[in-house]
Amino acid sequence: MAHGPLKLFTGSAHPALAREIAEYLGIPLGAARLHRFPDTEVSFQIDENIRGADVFIVQPTSAPVDQHLVELCIMIDAFRRSSASRITAVIPYYGYARQDRKDKPRVPISAKLVANLLSAAGASRILTMDLHKAQIQGFFDIPVDHLFAAPVVIDYLARQNMGPITIVSPDAGGAERARAYAKRLDADLAIVDKRRSDDGTAEVMNVVGDVRGRVCVLADDIIDTAGTIQKAAQALKDSGASRVLASAVHGVLSGPALERIETSPIDRLIITNTIPIPPEKAAHEKVVVLSVARLLSQAIRSIHEETSVSKLFV
Repeated sequence: MAHGPLKLFTGSAHPALAREIAEYLGIPLGAARLHRFPDTEVSFQIDENIRGADVFIVQPTSAPVDQHLVELCIMIDAFRRSSASRITAVIPYYGYARQDRKDKPRVPISAKLVANLLSAAGASRILTMDLHKAQIQGFFDIPVDHLFAAPVVIDYLARQNMGPITIVSPDAGGAERARAYAKRLDADLAIVDKRRSDDGTAEVMNVVGDVRGRVCVLADDIIDTAGTIQKAAQALKDSGASRVLASAVHGVLSGPALERIETSPIDRLIITNTIPIPPEKAAHEKVVVLSVARLLSQAIRSIHEETSVSKLFV
């Protein structure tokens, strides 16, 4: 190969996903040692020859975001200084993606800063999944392969035999994603329009589209504290939906998220393993965790062999 043998390494953020990807690729995980000094500084050493190798590093920048981001940059630097032919940062979940513009005075554009850090560390290219805003790809001056978990989620929904369904965007900004799901599932489309009340004290959820008597699937990219998805589910129920399911690629599930899901009308929450889901959350009766390892392994293989990745896109 033009870039030498394929080598797959993992940081501490999500080794389980890296092992699963390695199984699909039919290769062992690369040998390396990563630990922290007593003052929490990262120590990293590669324990095999990677000169001229095509290196892929699996490291979602999930919580603790700063720790995993610095760790990734240090790993990239080590591979660059060890003469790897090419270094691809595999970032299933791209932290700081929600800070992608100046929406208030005197604030940073953190998504751009992270792109600069990864490039400066020595990354040759980026493989990521379901960016909060697709235009973040333009923050990089190196190639970015932007995958979507839609095929995994859509395949799961198609096998549930729920009858006619309506795909619902929980806000106006996610309409494009919901439309893509609806097209693939031959489903109807609806949008929950979130607005402030006249006095600014409450959010009013208006459902645009007919959901009465239908199974509704709320499709989002990130579920963090689950406040929006909880209110959107209640609005759908109030509008006559027979069942409400929710899906998200990145199940951050921070703070009161699970409690809100528990008390909401949501029958099932479908998320993927782009970030590690604690066992107690994954075992929750309403939570279904789907794996994106196969999709990522196919993309890694295509990048390594210099073949098209677009067949994996939706």
